[in-house]
Amino acid sequence: MFKNVFGSGFLVRTAHVILTWVTTLILFLHDTELRKQEETGQLVQPVLFVLLVLLSVLLYFAVSLMDPGFILSDDSDLQFTLGVTEEQQDMIPPTTKSLRQRRCGHCLLQQPMRSKHCQTCQHCVRRYDHHCPWIENCVGERNHRWFVLYLAVQLLVLLWGLHIAWTGFSYAPTWQLWLRTNGVLLAVAVLVALLSLIVLLLLSSHLYLVSLNTTTWEFMSRHRISYLKHCGADENPFDRGAFHNLWGFFCVWGTVVWEQVYFREGSDQV
Repeated sequence: MFKNVFGSGFLVRTAHVILTWVTTLILFLHDTELRKQEETGQLVQPVLFVLLVLLSVLLYFAVSLMDPGFILSDDSDLQFTLGVTEEQQDMIPPTTKSLRQRRCGHCLLQQPMRSKHCQTCQHCVRRYDHHCPWIENCVGERNHRWFVLYLAVQLLVLLWGLHIAWTGFSYAPTWQLWLRTNGVLLAVAVLVALLSLIVLLLLSSHLYLVSLNTTTWEFMSRHRISYLKHCGADENPFDRGAFHNLWGFFCVWGTVVWEQVYFREGSDQV
């Protein structure tokens, strides 16, 4: 289920952890509200902040090392598992008629609907969303909800950290003296603000796509995807309404038979 922590992406993960804890340490070393509360024995907020940072790191490693839904072998009974009848196959437009039989040109495995081969990971991934260089892993069926949860926790940490950094700036009579006194904290605040904006945009875009029951790959490349390119610009065969899409994404566990959803026969678990 999890990758080797010392495998591909070790340097990226190490850099992320070092940057996270160095930033946290700087916020505690400067004259911020966290340090003042620590010095006066008010430990609730400092402890909560450290625990939230720790949670974000743990979620980062979970998403980074988790199997995103790699397809490692053919399902010998795929034809029966999908529950797609010959009559339904005839309903699929000619451009997607061989959809069920499609094999990956790289790993030569049968690809279920909504899966894609990742050139970086060298595997086909179920319900492929994208390959994220930040976590050095694909985001797919098994880790997508955890990726969204990680983004939400990370955003909370960054916004709280930005507020803490703001409370640490001290007055100086000249700009030169102010920069000398607050330069490191200013650099941290700018970095945290930039990361907050990036994470906010990522989280917003993923929640929007999840509410539509579409993926980043499908949203960006629908004109090249066999089961979508015949659909209208505003048509999505997997969309069951925002509430059901969000409920299915966050609350329904297991492998969804997307071929059945495609034909509006429900999303039975296998």
